[in-house]
Amino acid sequence: MSAPTPNPTAAILIIGDEILSGRTRDANMYYLAGELTKLGIDLKEARVVSDDKDAIVAAVRALSGRYDHVFTSGGIGPTHDDITADCVGAAFGVAIGVRDDARALLAAHYAARGAEFNEARLRMARIPDTATLIENPVSIAPGFTIQNVHVMAGVPNIFQAMVASVVPTLTGGSPLLSQTYRIDRPESTVAGPLGALAARYPDLSMGSYPFTRDGAFGTNIVIRGVNGTDVEAAMIELAVLFPQE
Repeated sequence: MSAPTPNPTAAILIIGDEILSGRTRDANMYYLAGELTKLGIDLKEARVVSDDKDAIVAAVRALSGRYDHVFTSGGIGPTHDDITADCVGAAFGVAIGVRDDARALLAAHYAARGAEFNEARLRMARIPDTATLIENPVSIAPGFTIQNVHVMAGVPNIFQAMVASVVPTLTGGSPLLSQTYRIDRPESTVAGPLGALAARYPDLSMGSYPFTRDGAFGTNIVIRGVNGTDVEAAMIELAVLFPQE
């Protein structure tokens, strides 16, 4: 039997001083991980960088060369520190300027609301030349995809809407299945038998997560894999090793 084809891989690059300063708590990695898991794309790395051109360019180049997909979050708004689009263009050596397709979307949006389409808002129409637009049904200002990098807003509801626009264009693999088993014992007493079980199922991921409840120690075991039969068999063995009281 041939080995299963590995799932596509992905990384998320979270951009913004506000994340690193603690002013804003990131929610986008959590959301993206869940959506990619359902699609069968393995999120392998999350990286956070400041609003620094060299740092963003270096991170985009490194991640795009290592993974099948890179999703960026943050830095495509109307203010002077929104430099992500410029940096992604620079990472690929692609010129950037106001694009007619993006300008038309924004102009129609603000005209319909009787709002001024000023220079700050026009900045959101600056898109690298070879990129394709990512639809933004929330606030219209588009994200974009260039090569294997998907550039999205940092505001969570807009990020989620952009993910929904991109997901249908992606080819996934086998969705990751997951089951959890609770053991009312400390993690240290579970480690040995769990390690032996994991060795018998090398294609599965087994994680142990200790907890305390009412002063007692316990461990949640999470078994993950793309083969449902293997996951179920490992869960049965785990239940035999540690029967519920």
